[in-house]
This record gives sequence, structure tokens and C-alpha cells, in this order.
Amino acid sequence: MTADDQKRAAGAAAAELVQAGMIVGLGTGSTAVRFVQALAARDVAIQGVATSEATAALARSLGIPLLELDEAGDIDLTVDGADEIGPGLALIKGGGAALLREKLVWEASARRVVIADAAKTPGRFGRFPLPIEVVAFGHASTAKRVDAALADLGFDARAILRRRDDGHPLKTDNGNVIYDAACGAIDDPTALAGALKALTGVVEHGLFLGLAERAILGTADGVITLLP
Repeated sequence: MTADDQKRAAGAAAAELVQAGMIVGLGTGSTAVRFVQALAARDVAIQGVATSEATAALARSLGIPLLELDEAGDIDLTVDGADEIGPGLALIKGGGAALLREKLVWEASARRVVIADAAKTPGRFGRFPLPIEVVAFGHASTAKRVDAALADLGFDARAILRRRDDGHPLKTDNGNVIYDAACGAIDDPTALAGALKALTGVVEHGLFLGLAERAILGTADGVITLLP
């Protein structure tokens, strides 16, 4: 199976968890796209809460009715992808620059399921550069404080501003910018998460800890489920 085949299989398996009447959080990214497509194909009566403008546009094109997060209140189930899955289902997310909205939807959800292809479990946690969403005002100054916090924790990494193809800073749906820190290995993600959230100017980071109840992976041998 190709990586896309694995994503499609994981998305289809996750769509089977959805029951009529549910409010469902709809993730962002290439694997989440496969879930949204599979969910639309099932044609069950649900309402969705999108984690990005891109996902909202996809859902509308497929006829999935949407609620805003404040309208939805409690979300029954959120299904989303991840850039990396580590021990205890610790996740790195934010490759699609939607980490703030994703985390808001995740934390409003009774159940949270991550879907991915087999390559997203690479071994030592931290290989994927950690996305950090930063307020656009004075973002370079904030990045210096991020670098200092990383150094204090023993990381030989710098926060690098994510740019669009035209060279301009990439802006999130919230008008913020993204910095990426190639940490290499994160042995204590809780400590790193706390240090980053303590910095003025940092809006959110891509560490999703203690949130996923299971991971559904598409692999060369079929779909498997991982628990924390």
C-alpha cells in the first residue's frame, strides 16, 4: 500500500466510529481529508466542527453541515491526523498550520482519535520539527525567547519562521505566524510544552499530550489500532 492508500484506509476505519446525530470535529491535513471524504460517503446525519478554513471548505463541498465551535458546545468525537505519533500517543501536530484551532476542538471533544499512515510512528519522538504558533506582532523577539527556552532545556535547536513559497511569512487562519523547531528528540514533552506556553507571544505549540484515546494507522498489512 502507498502512503495515500494507508491514509485512505485509516480515514475509512475512523469514519465507521461516527454515528447518526453526532457532532464531529473534522481535522486538518492530508489524512483528515480522507476521513472527511469517507464520512461524507457514509451519508450519516451529523454536524461537523472544522479545525481550519480549508477543512470547512471541503466539508461544505461534500454536503456536511457545519457548526461553529461556540455553537456546538460539547463535541462527541474528533478525528484528526498527526505529523508524528510518539509513546503514550503523544503527538506532534501543526504541519498544516492549524494547531490552535485543532487543539481547541480536541479539548472540547469527549473522544479524540488520531489517524495516520505507518510513517508517522518513526521511533524516537521529536523527529518532526515542532510547530509553534506565535503572535505576529514582535514575532522575531518572541522567537528569541523560544530559542532561549529550548537551550535551557538542552535542545540544540532554533525556531525557524515558516514562509510561503513567495517568501512571505505564512499566516495561520488566526492571523498568527508559525515557527518550527527541529528538536531532534523530545524525551520530556511535558516540560517542553510547559516552557513554551509560559512565553509571552507564544499562542500555542504542536505538542498534543494526553488527548488521543486511540490511533488508527494504515499500514502495509492493513489497519491497526494503538492505545495509549
